[in-house]
Amino acid sequence: MTEKVSIERCDVYEYPRLREAVVSLLRPLGGLEAFVGPGERVLLKPNMLAAKLPEEAVTTHPALVRVVADLVREAGGEVMIGDSPGIGAFRRVAERSGILRAATESGVRLVPFDDTVEVRGTGTFRRIAVARAYWEADKIINLPKLKTHEMMTMTCAVKNLFGAVVGAEKAAWHLKAGTSREFFARVLLEICLLKRPTLNIVDAVWAMEGNGPASGDPFHLGALLAGVNAVAVDVVAARLAGIPADLLHVEREALRQGVPGSRLEDIEVVGARAEGFTQRPFRLPGGLDVQFGLPRFLKDALRNHLMACPGANRERCRLCGICRDACPPRAIAIKNSALSIDSGRCIRCWCCRELCPHDAMEVREGMLLKLVALLDRRRRGR
Repeated sequence: MTEKVSIERCDVYEYPRLREAVVSLLRPLGGLEAFVGPGERVLLKPNMLAAKLPEEAVTTHPALVRVVADLVREAGGEVMIGDSPGIGAFRRVAERSGILRAATESGVRLVPFDDTVEVRGTGTFRRIAVARAYWEADKIINLPKLKTHEMMTMTCAVKNLFGAVVGAEKAAWHLKAGTSREFFARVLLEICLLKRPTLNIVDAVWAMEGNGPASGDPFHLGALLAGVNAVAVDVVAARLAGIPADLLHVEREALRQGVPGSRLEDIEVVGARAEGFTQRPFRLPGGLDVQFGLPRFLKDALRNHLMACPGANRERCRLCGICRDACPPRAIAIKNSALSIDSGRCIRCWCCRELCPHDAMEVREGMLLKLVALLDRRRRGR
């Protein structure tokens, strides 16, 4: 079965132009009215990672949230906007990101994800707890931001749905996954398949490269993407970003499981040509595992030398304790007026970097990691 992904060019977040672009984006898919009916409760799920300004490209731009909310209301849907921020109170994140104002201007409700419901898993996991508002909505419209990600290489449609997991449950899943990106990819994929979004609309007007999802650099891509299949949307988004397929853990897991949309040749791209957006590949995070052909037993034995480790910048660190409290394996402590990180306990989930409000956590690479990375690049012919 062929999956359809639409691409539309849009260079600015100015409301009239953005609305026109979204309408054009959805036209090849049947328009928004093909996805929303009168009286249906529609939850918009933006990326509300942290209390960051829109121009920092950490969160879904509020102008896109407002455009989609307006279009859903005009189609007769009852709109809610919800998420579970990685750090900070929901209302503070909504206010700082501009999403509170977008909701007010559109006349829709903000719904913090606090109450949970346990549902039966569809594959590997027997039970998964997700936000009740997410689970009980009639329709989900997923509004991710295209960004690099230090643990999973890229965050887009599938990864954005991890926001349906509330509070401490996120840390629990990271802890279960440990250093296994493959295990965590299965978690993300199963959450996505548990309640598939009705529609995915990606904010890639300004994306993020480098040390995403919170500490990277804004990248002007000038694109919007949309599709029903979140995996297919991510495959096309990765192509726009120039990210090698072998670094995409979620897409590799989807391909292994035979999930529809995981093969580029099974996707019909409509609208703008994907090649027209490729200025250069996104700069990738410095904390990625080295993809090098060493035997597994050597990788395990040299784990701490082959994987980057977080470290605190003393000039920027304010010892606020947020990274310590958020660390799933409790590998961070404050000792002698400084952060102490136990590299043996660290699982390299990079939650500390993702959640640090002061951008004080850095990627520390040992000499062996740098050497192997150089050999890896030569092996790939880069």
